[in-house]
Amino acid sequence: MNAFLLSNKNLLTYSLIFLMISTLFGFKFLISFLGNILLLVFLIPILIILILFFGINSFKSKIKTCTKCGSISISADNTCINCGSEFESQKNNGNNLINNPGESTIDVQAEEVN
Repeated sequence: MNAFLLSNKNLLTYSLIFLMISTLFGFKFLISFLGNILLLVFLIPILIILILFFGINSFKSKIKTCTKCGSISISADNTCINCGSEFESQKNNGNNLINNPGESTIDVQAEEVN
């Protein structure tokens, strides 16, 4: 019996802790405590994923791409690092195309192939 107790110290310790908690606070407390631990195990990863999602989206909104040279800039500066063109003027040119979609359409004529 002595060898059994020496080899299973952890089992004996956790059993005594379980019995003390269950007699002092009751089984309802123990079940709610285990339920809260399970909720934390599932909810903390979801919270971390949401924080990463919002962080990546805010980072994406700060990225500017130059339409003349194609370089990518994350800085708050309004000029391109490579070619020196301004990002604000590029945005205004892009908005003109959206306001006048008829100027950017292409007329296509069908021809019969023999």
